[in-house]
Amino acid sequence: MGEIEGFILAGGLSSRMGEDKSRLRLGGRTFVEVAAGALSTVANRVRVVGSRSGVESHGLPVVPDVHEGLGALGGLHAALSSCEAPWAAVVSCDLPFVTAELFGRLASLRVDEVDAVAPLQEDGRPQPLCALYDAARCLEAAERLIRAGELRPRVLLGEVRTRWVQFEELSDLAGARHLFDNVNTPEDYEEAKGVLGAGC
Repeated sequence: MGEIEGFILAGGLSSRMGEDKSRLRLGGRTFVEVAAGALSTVANRVRVVGSRSGVESHGLPVVPDVHEGLGALGGLHAALSSCEAPWAAVVSCDLPFVTAELFGRLASLRVDEVDAVAPLQEDGRPQPLCALYDAARCLEAAERLIRAGELRPRVLLGEVRTRWVQFEELSDLAGARHLFDNVNTPEDYEEAKGVLGAGC
């Protein structure tokens, strides 16, 4: 412990959902509570990143955006800026099936020659918003990208030494097929409730 701090990105506008995604519930817990529970097994403390009204009501310490209006990269930059541990574990609040086992696996893959540990989803796409970052090294890269007007978090992973975690390296974890299910719309939310109800 002490090596990793956890950060939950909860600053999105939730425009497609029509309500604050961070307050949606699955299995009696808000999405933020699910993320906090998963992160707390590897992180010495967990904070919520966001500047929107009411973010403090999640009951966790809040990290405000340094640069507002920059989307997910802005939230990631805020997390890295405030991180006091060598590593930051970052997760978006709209990934409600992340688990303690997932973050344990990602944390176990950190080595000195690596600046980030990021999974690839089953479809091969990188998942920068459920990843571990060397706080100092990745903050420098994030600031360079912001100055250049490049706001895609996956580009950050291409700028640093990233340990890409193949989906096959995670497929033995419970619920692996749904770890990276993203809930952005009411339809996504209904599907997620169905997954939970089916015990997948």
